[in-house]
Amino acid sequence: MKTNQFIGSVLLIAALAITISAKAQNDNAKNKAYADRYNNSDVIVSSAPGHVREHIATNWKGKYYEMMLLNNQMTDFYVEGEKIPEAKWGEYKDIIAGIREQLRKDKIQAKKDQEQAMRDEEQAKRDQEQAKLDQEQARKDQEEARRDQQQAVHDQEQAQRDQIQARKDQEQAEEDQRMMKQMISDLVSDKIIPDADSLHDLTINEEEMTVNGIKQPEDVFKKYRDKYPRFSKGSFSYGNSGNSQSIHLSSDNDK
Repeated sequence: MKTNQFIGSVLLIAALAITISAKAQNDNAKNKAYADRYNNSDVIVSSAPGHVREHIATNWKGKYYEMMLLNNQMTDFYVEGEKIPEAKWGEYKDIIAGIREQLRKDKIQAKKDQEQAMRDEEQAKRDQEQAKLDQEQARKDQEEARRDQQQAVHDQEQAQRDQIQARKDQEQAEEDQRMMKQMISDLVSDKIIPDADSLHDLTINEEEMTVNGIKQPEDVFKKYRDKYPRFSKGSFSYGNSGNSQSIHLSSDNDK
């Protein structure tokens, strides 16, 4: 009698242990579900050709659901960490369909986002390359602007020198005109020509002097050569056609 009581007690303890273990596993699953309820995921694993496993975990309208699929066929279904028997899946068919439809849309959107991300990346590369080209062009433009600025300064300095030279040339031309009038006056005084209007042409250099095509005597030449060295040092000519007068002096005589 005592032996039967002992065996009965052992069986009762074992049954309680199994019940407690099952409850603990169920509680652990629920605790995990509460911990993961906001971690939506869709994991697909292909262990072999034609053998694709998928684990879907999502928070759908305030509840946490998990689905295990094999080759796109559901094998396990959990609600808040509690495994739902296949016989009751029909009660959740709208939820299951809604989750899978949303997942399908999410995959389509994810693919579009990925494609857009690739396009954005390619555009970013093109923009970066264009930015490099623009930077190089800007550097060239800056260098060109610097050269233009230097040239402008050089041109301005040259213009100032030209202006100074032009003023000097004008002053020298006025001085040459004054000396020419003085020479004509001397020619009249020396009775080489009767008056200023009668002088048509005159040349003088370091070797001779001519008036109206007539070579002048040596003493006359020396007198005018020494008095007007600017004209005699080189080649000087004067012409008077009545309507206009011209003076030409070779550049190597300028002083």
